[in-house]
Amino acid sequence: MIVLPLFQLRARTLSDQGLKPGLQIHGAMSVDAMHDHQPDDSPPDYDVIIIGAGPAGLAAGIYARRAGLSCVVLEKGVPGGQVMTSPLIENYPGFPEVPGMKLMDVMAEHARRYVDIREGEEVTRIRGGERFELTTTNGRMTSKAVILATGSHHRKLDVPGEEGMIGRGVSYCATCDGFFYKRKEVVVVGGGNTALTDALYLHSIDSKVTLVHRRDSFRADKHLQESISRKGIPVLWNTVVEEVLGEDAVKGVRLRDLKTDAVRVMPVNGVFVAVGEVPSNQLAAELGLSMDPGGFVQVDRSYRTNVPCVYAAGDLSGGIRQIVAAVHGGAAAALSAFEDLMNPYFKRS
Repeated sequence: MIVLPLFQLRARTLSDQGLKPGLQIHGAMSVDAMHDHQPDDSPPDYDVIIIGAGPAGLAAGIYARRAGLSCVVLEKGVPGGQVMTSPLIENYPGFPEVPGMKLMDVMAEHARRYVDIREGEEVTRIRGGERFELTTTNGRMTSKAVILATGSHHRKLDVPGEEGMIGRGVSYCATCDGFFYKRKEVVVVGGGNTALTDALYLHSIDSKVTLVHRRDSFRADKHLQESISRKGIPVLWNTVVEEVLGEDAVKGVRLRDLKTDAVRVMPVNGVFVAVGEVPSNQLAAELGLSMDPGGFVQVDRSYRTNVPCVYAAGDLSGGIRQIVAAVHGGAAAALSAFEDLMNPYFKRS
């Protein structure tokens, strides 16, 4: 076995660089000794603080601690992120079928072997400088680096019946849940790239899909529009969903034509909402991170942002909104943090 010697070597090297390596362990890790030798009146100081405990944040915590960095994961709610709302996941390697909540329980339990996960602790303020200073609902803390894994949330239709039918016919991820709607009637609501991509995906797995769009033209890329036309996927233009119908499962949608004001009920088994995502980027804005027009943090291939020692991973950094991609991003961000604290690229001449 070479894992322990490598870990010890990294820890010694961190110590030589003036960085706190955290507690050395065999097997499971404890963070009880993390604050040793600190004055009682000073806030706890870490090598890296990870904000968010979805797949990206949990992976970052595992990789950061295994690299010898002292760290903590702060989560304003409970670990899991949006995955917790997925009734069944079939595309995460190693888990042919697993409820989203169960998968995140497994990930969180694994991460707790290495890192302290503080549930219900929200970061309310963050400031840069020689050290990053964070104010949370439980106090203050400082760190040399920060990994933002605050995620995003789906923009909803905000219509009656939507909230109660999430996981029972209402979905915000066609690649996650589409398999359950083979040969069933579904609608995709939206007119951008995501909506058209979702419609094409559902059509490819033999769902009977109809697009519902509130305008008279799509905002999506031309090649996607051409594919929709070529596949013969029907589109209801100038139409909005006013209500999702059903008791134990979705049975239909109430539609309104914006031009004629006519209302009708369309029987469907599934409603896929693709009207955009809203990144949780308030802390990123405080740090002055570069963002794209949609508000997602811009990162390089190593998940570095434009601010030294600040990294972003998971849905906050845009890209593919999949669990496996978030896990990759979190791991890569943690390894980048380790490399930068060892040999800061931003200080080289």
